Amino acid sequence: RTVTLLDPSVHLLSTNISGSLPPRTQALLLGRSSTTLSGLFVLPGVVDSDSTDEIKIMAWTPFPPCTILKGSRIAQLILIPAGTNFPVPIQPHPRRGGFGSTGNPQILWVQSISQKRPVCQCTLIRGGQQVVLNGIIDTGE
Repeated sequence: RTVTLLDPSVHLLSTNISGSLPPRTQALLLGRSSTTLSGLFVLPGVVDSDSTDEIKIMAWTPFPPCTILKGSRIAQLILIPAGTNFPVPIQPHPRRGGFGSTGNPQILWVQSISQKRPVCQCTLIRGGQQVVLNGIIDTGE
C-alpha cells in the first residue's frame, strides 16, 4: 500500500515479503542510492539466517511529508555468508519473533589475543606520498 511519512521519526514499513534465506546465509538490508537522493533514508538492518518473519524496512525522512508509492523499490537485500565456521545449532522449528535480533551471538571476526594487544597497520597513499599508521585494536576489555 502507499504510505506517507508525516513526521521525521523512524517508521517501520511492511514489505509483504517473508520466508527463509538460503542455508548458512544472512542478509543485509540497505537503502538504494536513488532512495536516499529522493530524501528518504533507509536504516541498515540484518535479517537473521533463521528468520521466517516478514522483512520490514526502517525508514525516515528529514523533510516530511514523504510519500512512498506501493511497489516502490526503496531497499535491497545483500546476501552474506553466516558469520562463523563453527557448528550452528539446528532450530527444531522456524524462529518466529517479530522485529529485532534474537538467537545466539555470532562471531564475525576473530583474532588471537595474547599478552600483546592486537594491532592493525594501515597505509595511506596519495600522489606519491605514503603514511603508515599503526593502531591498537580495542578488544573491549
